[in-house]
Amino acid sequence: MSIARVTEISATSTVSFEDAVKSGIARASETLRNVRSAWVKEQQVRVADGSITEYQVNLMVTFVLED
Repeated sequence: MSIARVTEISATSTVSFEDAVKSGIARASETLRNVRSAWVKEQQVRVADGSITEYQVNLMVTFVLED
């Protein structure tokens, strides 16, 4: 039997939503052990002068707790 925990993180990118997700997962994996999955809870953009300047995602990251 295993027990998992879910934590919410926020990640940003100036490139794309996909890049923000990849960056968020990479950073979470540096701190959390046994990351198993994630889903995008929210996404938004920041806009300046009519152009997108930043993509942001809020991720729910699932990781399995060690025995």
